[in-house]
Amino acid sequence: MKFTGLMLRLTVACLTVLAGVAILQDRFIYFPEKAAIEDLASGGLRAWPTPEAFRGLVAEPVGKACGTAIVFHGNAGHAGHRSFYAAALTRLRLRVILAEYPGYGPRDGAPGEESLVADAQQTIALAHRLYGTPLLLIGESLGAGVVASAGSRERDRTAGLLLITPWDRLEHVAAYHYPWLPVKWLLRDRYDSVTHLASFDRPVLVVVAESDSIVPARFGEALYDALADPKQLMVVKAAEHNDWIGHVDDTWWQDAIGFLLVPSH
Repeated sequence: MKFTGLMLRLTVACLTVLAGVAILQDRFIYFPEKAAIEDLASGGLRAWPTPEAFRGLVAEPVGKACGTAIVFHGNAGHAGHRSFYAAALTRLRLRVILAEYPGYGPRDGAPGEESLVADAQQTIALAHRLYGTPLLLIGESLGAGVVASAGSRERDRTAGLLLITPWDRLEHVAAYHYPWLPVKWLLRDRYDSVTHLASFDRPVLVVVAESDSIVPARFGEALYDALADPKQLMVVKAAEHNDWIGHVDDTWWQDAIGFLLVPSH
């Protein structure tokens, strides 16, 4: 009877932990930071499309833009933290939109796969209506999962995808960090990029950080292996998940964008 009672208590404790993880899982995935529009719109960045209808920040190149790149950031912070994309890409004559997610920065709403992907589709459609083509989608980490899903649904508006430190399926990364949890059964948001891009026929550039301990490179490489052509894999040597930007230069960016915009694709 004592053994049975102990097993019962252990079972109840385990179920309680699993229920807590299932209920609170968004806190393990999304780390939004709030900020006012006036704190974000600086240094050549302005509210896009307007402060009243804020969906992100935009930076224009000097002279006529040769295309538009929409950047979907990772799971933490806000779009204003990604101004380095604008600095690098406007030098290549690209208009850069740093998209903001629901619940991040000054935006209302709550983050989740359904809300982020639906909102990304609206951002893509609006940018296409305002600026036309070519339209590139760039996603980092969580943003790569958003881009894989939204980009596949908006394929006809999309010239190509740049996926930086991506995963193949979120459940694989979750299992890597929490091997003791049955994440396959607990995860509500799946971000299954392999499935979303199964029939995608636009150029896709996958970028992995060689020493990434948050989303190990093997998960991005697995995504690359699952993609159809045209595709390319770039490994940023000695880089970690959050410092890869310090390991690339203007030539790297030129090569990356050049692959996505080559007409022969």
